Amino acid sequence: MTAVGIDAIEIRTGKLKLDLAETFAPQKGEDPEKYTKGIGLEQSSFPDVYEDIVTMGANAAKSLMDRKGLVPDDIGRIDVATESAFDNSKPVSTYIAGCLEQVYEGDFHHANKGERKFACLAGTQSIDDAYNWIRAGRNRGRAALVVATDTALYARGDPGEATQGAGAVAMLITEEPSVVELSTEQGYGSADETDFLKPNQQFPSVDGKRSVQVYLARMREALEDYESVAGDTHPDDFDYIPFHTPFPGMVRKAALLGYRHMTRGTDVEDALESEIGRQPREEAYDSWDDYEEAIRGYMDELKETEQYREWYERVIDPTINISSQIGNWYTGSVHIARLSALKTAAEEGKEMAGKRMLVGSYGSGAQAEIHAETVRDGWREEVTALDVDDQLARRYDLSYDEYELVHDVHNHDKEVDVEEFTHPDGEFVFTGWGRMNERKYEYVE
Repeated sequence: MTAVGIDAIEIRTGKLKLDLAETFAPQKGEDPEKYTKGIGLEQSSFPDVYEDIVTMGANAAKSLMDRKGLVPDDIGRIDVATESAFDNSKPVSTYIAGCLEQVYEGDFHHANKGERKFACLAGTQSIDDAYNWIRAGRNRGRAALVVATDTALYARGDPGEATQGAGAVAMLITEEPSVVELSTEQGYGSADETDFLKPNQQFPSVDGKRSVQVYLARMREALEDYESVAGDTHPDDFDYIPFHTPFPGMVRKAALLGYRHMTRGTDVEDALESEIGRQPREEAYDSWDDYEEAIRGYMDELKETEQYREWYERVIDPTINISSQIGNWYTGSVHIARLSALKTAAEEGKEMAGKRMLVGSYGSGAQAEIHAETVRDGWREEVTALDVDDQLARRYDLSYDEYELVHDVHNHDKEVDVEEFTHPDGEFVFTGWGRMNERKYEYVE
């Protein structure tokens, strides 16, 4: 069966940054380590006044097409995943296609376009749609362009304010891909939840404690469902496990839960028995509460073992390197985690071709999806071609007063006139409003 997966990746970060330790924490009267150590974030990315989800997505897509030598006729569908859309009818993909048509000969008139919404899961769902489209033979030899683009803003003073971020990830989905091949097996964990939602509002309503619980519960269900079709998993099966990363602290919890699940009844549990005992079994307890308390105690000890710490440092830690510098990109989050892992592997000279990753995506509301990916021979060339470090280094460092101005600029309920902090150069920019209140864009040389 022909391999289908991700052939190329590009990112575009917002061109501004907020330093959480140096700028944000002092204004909040907080210990900087609450952010750098607690939630695991050092900086957040923000869009300049001429940037938004369309410009970031279009600029990432243009970089990808230019690097791969593509023209519009090579693209058979454009799927945009976002939870920051500004129109309830017209999809963001049409805006992005319109931008790209300004700079390429030809057009995307025969490309299928759409917009996916399921909170942060939508990027992975868009890849699934492209995968199925190719597998069904409907692509006519063309590729799919998937763009995950978001501006993750919270109301000022909200507990989630420190996790904000903005950026886009563009991915090319093809047959015989260069980066990763997707597994046919998938697992899902889904339930009607109200952990995080935006009922006709820009800023989210969040039940923080409940959100963590739901995230972990749906991830566990998805892993169990994946194993029902792919067989039992083991920690040594995967070189990296990228998770949806709203903030790295959440991944620490998911990784520990996953490790406990994967080691149950294995040689790893046997090896740890003399140190922390065997995992609690439900049948040994009189009540579910007693069982859960025992599980929590076991996991507290498990995370302190040398075996778990070594595994976490090797398999999980590389996936959060970029996220700690950019904050939450919502639909792009798990795809940044994948890229972060592969970028680390390239920098360390690690050979990844033929190796496997287990990818855990999640969207509030709530659903998790787990699937495996096999790294392809062309991964190193694709990953080292990216300018991630340069983009991060070039960001304008906001003062706190400037951060508040930028936040107001991108608040849909406010109208403020703020000068740009950076100068556009060879990129798409937002230029204002059209006659039907649509957003207008131009390419600036």
